[in-house]
Amino acid sequence: MLHPYSTTKNTYDIIIVGAGISGIGMAYWLQKKCPEKSVLVLEARDSIGGTWSLFQYPGIRSDSDMFTFGFRFKPWNDPQSLSSGDKILKYLEQTVMENKLDQLISFNHKMLSSNWSDEEKCWSLQVESPEGLKMLKSRFLSICTGYYNYQEAHRPKFKGEDLFQGKILLPQFWPKDLDFSNQKIAVIGSGATAITLVPSLANQGAGQVTMIQRSPTYVMNLPNRNGQFAFLKKVLPNSWAYRLTRSTNILLSMASFGFSKAFPKFMKKIIMNAAAKQLPDGYPVEKHFNPSYNPWDQRLCVVPDRDFFTSINNGQANVVTGEISHFSEQGVQMKNGEFIKADLIVMATGLKIQLLGGAQLSVNNSQIKVSDCYIYKGMMVSELPNLIYCFGYTNASWTLKVDLTANYLCKILKYMDKNGFDVVTPKAGKIDNEENFLNLSSGYITRAENDLPKQGSKRPWRVYQNYLIDMLTTRFGPIRDQALKFTPKS
Repeated sequence: MLHPYSTTKNTYDIIIVGAGISGIGMAYWLQKKCPEKSVLVLEARDSIGGTWSLFQYPGIRSDSDMFTFGFRFKPWNDPQSLSSGDKILKYLEQTVMENKLDQLISFNHKMLSSNWSDEEKCWSLQVESPEGLKMLKSRFLSICTGYYNYQEAHRPKFKGEDLFQGKILLPQFWPKDLDFSNQKIAVIGSGATAITLVPSLANQGAGQVTMIQRSPTYVMNLPNRNGQFAFLKKVLPNSWAYRLTRSTNILLSMASFGFSKAFPKFMKKIIMNAAAKQLPDGYPVEKHFNPSYNPWDQRLCVVPDRDFFTSINNGQANVVTGEISHFSEQGVQMKNGEFIKADLIVMATGLKIQLLGGAQLSVNNSQIKVSDCYIYKGMMVSELPNLIYCFGYTNASWTLKVDLTANYLCKILKYMDKNGFDVVTPKAGKIDNEENFLNLSSGYITRAENDLPKQGSKRPWRVYQNYLIDMLTTRFGPIRDQALKFTPKS
């Protein structure tokens, strides 16, 4: 069936791959700023929302504040800063319906591969659909698939797993209606998922929850009601209250990150002292909350209204730090001799990175390895014509970068139309001091370093992870530079 925004059958100006938060933001800005373009959104699943419709584990929530995680064009109306997954999904659904973006989305359509043809000057996509394989064509390809594998999480194996008499679960595949009331639960991991799960399981009826971490993580408390926004809503229109709160939070997050990088020892002391004040007297903070790395070498874990610390204070949860020896029939044996009895083990051991949703890319039928490519302005990929890649910040809300990337694509499209160009390709040339384009030492990133694209030491091949720099560069900087090759219409 001809899509309502298609110019000819199965041919589009832009195909967006993914209907999560990136794809929704991209579709909105294209529809607003380039309404003459035909747009199609391919979604491999049967619903929008990506992470927020996939993950169903107890307590699933944002770990970025909603005033920067929300879209610039749609105010977040709740003073709550770290919101639950169901509220975020409802917000995304409202965004789609209010802007009629549902008319652009084809569900259960998964891109398997895409080939760029210099002769045709377009991408040809092989797409798996309920009707079988389809071939679609697009002048521009927008990748909004996120960065992790929906079918597989990182899953280390432990000796004796087959002996354990209870259940072993991964948060990414949490079963519906699981009854864990009064059960002893061991949560293996120390990242955002584990920090979220522990108090949620404790508050929803678990008997005792133990977080087992190989090494500590920085954990910070955030009051979950934004007082500034609550006040501004009383004296200003909601849109202005949202914009001002959003701007404040952007500046605060940038300042916090910059301060952490400039004064890591001092920032570490601040974070650890804050944790100590929220824990019982004499609690071994040095053992359980003293990471071996500096702040922002990995993402910080933020907890709303002290919930993680409260669950420890009231005895519902505890933390064990050390290496696991093996599983037994009744629980987890640590190498230091400590034994954690468990009825249920949750493996919050991390994500598995997967780019492009697992699809293959090729140019003139020659397969391209993205890991051999370089990231241009954090948004395009070297040697790949007419392709934009949505990848959020590691040190701030994902959506901030999505917004800039979508608007940058609109700017490029208008420039190409005005100047009679069909194709734009970033050309890397010789890159000095290449490195992974993600600047964190987190396990899920280091495990995937051979699969990720690279960056250089200087712009435009440097990924600065800085909203202000990216905003100034993409909004006010020129399109043309030595790294972009434009091909005129024939």
